[in-house]
Amino acid sequence: MKHTCMMITLGMILSAGTFAQSQQYGNTEVGKRRADQQQRIANGVQDGQLTSHETANIEHKEAGINHQIAADRSANGGKLTAAEKAQVNREQNGLSRQIYTDKHNAATQKFTNTEVGARRENQQDRIAQGIRNGSLTPGETSGLERQQARIAGRIGQQRAANGGPLTPTERRQANRSLNRSSNRIYRKKHN
Repeated sequence: MKHTCMMITLGMILSAGTFAQSQQYGNTEVGKRRADQQQRIANGVQDGQLTSHETANIEHKEAGINHQIAADRSANGGKLTAAEKAQVNREQNGLSRQIYTDKHNAATQKFTNTEVGARRENQQDRIAQGIRNGSLTPGETSGLERQQARIAGRIGQQRAANGGPLTPTERRQANRSLNRSSNRIYRKKHN
């Protein structure tokens, strides 16, 4: 019974996020496709199949498509022409292939069993939640993921230089960076 209630609650949460995104992107074929791709990206971030760098790259391209759609619609009285729909569909197909390729390559998000690793994982989960519920735009997500990739790269370099663990000073620096990143995630999700 407890398991069933938990599954029902999880289903309601996921469907609420999908509903929020469909409202954000509109009820057109293009809008539904954009919402579906955002869900796929959020799932890849959540389960570690997409690295911060891969997510930033995908979201940057998604933001470009979104800007193109907005410009095309404003030029045509709120509608896309058949040629523009075909162009957007081709671009979304390419992005869909990239999402699939990036999710199924050997690169995965790895977090150590340390305080810093747990915080990085928590921040990735918060970003995934923002993607899923529509509170983060592709452009905002791209910027946040670039910041996460820089932090991860710095921590990786420090670990490699030390033969594994971070020194207390490096741990403090990492926590300060993660604090700034956490504040930025909050601001972007609530703007």
